[in-house]
Amino acid sequence: MQIPIGDQERGAAYQPPMHLAGQQVAVNICFEDLFGAEIIKAWGDPALEPTLLLNLSNLAWFDDSAAVPQHLQISRMRALETGRPMLRATNTGATAIIDPRGVVTAMLPPLTAASLERPVRGYRGRTPYVRAGNWPFLALALLLLGAAWIGSIRGSRGALRQPH
Repeated sequence: MQIPIGDQERGAAYQPPMHLAGQQVAVNICFEDLFGAEIIKAWGDPALEPTLLLNLSNLAWFDDSAAVPQHLQISRMRALETGRPMLRATNTGATAIIDPRGVVTAMLPPLTAASLERPVRGYRGRTPYVRAGNWPFLALALLLLGAAWIGSIRGSRGALRQPH
């Protein structure tokens, strides 16, 4: 793709949630919500713990590709991982409200110029994923890879000992 983004610079790793309408709103832009470890950085200050997630996206780059529904699935996963509703505002894709269980409760059709209004309640507390991040999954993957490697070594040694 030819996306002109050369004039952008990285911000601070911790971006405090915005205080809006009595809620602490953790904002992410476009495909930043692809990375769960980036999203849970919003929990950096316990006094400013997010109660809602907000994703703002310009999906026009992707036309009618699989990226549009895939991005909605990614947002659903972030809502489920964090136990927070995700509000999505897009120009061409899935503008939607996702509950803390990852269920889409309201959505505008793609390419619709309209507003989506529904009551949404913020949530508090920390899910296991917010507490631990990706580390338990990475450790399990390394253990499984190590076990497979050891098993393959033992299997190849056993094959060498057998008479032909």
